[in-house]
Amino acid sequence: MKSYKDLEIYTQAFDLAVRIYFLTIKLPNPDKFETGNQIRRSSQSIKDNIVEGYGRRKYKADFIKFLVYSHASLLESTSQAEFLNTVHPETGWQEIAEELNKLGIKIFNFITYVETNWKT
Repeated sequence: MKSYKDLEIYTQAFDLAVRIYFLTIKLPNPDKFETGNQIRRSSQSIKDNIVEGYGRRKYKADFIKFLVYSHASLLESTSQAEFLNTVHPETGWQEIAEELNKLGIKIFNFITYVETNWKT
């Protein structure tokens, strides 16, 4: 693995953050600026914490800590997507919530892998 970009969880988190960004731009006011802003920030935090953790991968505990932060941001994003799906049904948020759940499983599994197999 030469780069954080080689991590499947990173590429999926990046792609979801981009999709979420464009979906939030289409939200009506005030959701575009309130809930939309919140889910934009939390979804970007998923990928950014993966990157920061990867940068500290030499220190296993730090890597795990940032992966846990990433997973926590993912849970926040999922909650926001579920909320947006409730108040704006038929706008694609259900699919986003489902994809976030799938990514959450992958991040959790990667945390477990790093905890048990990562060599520093």
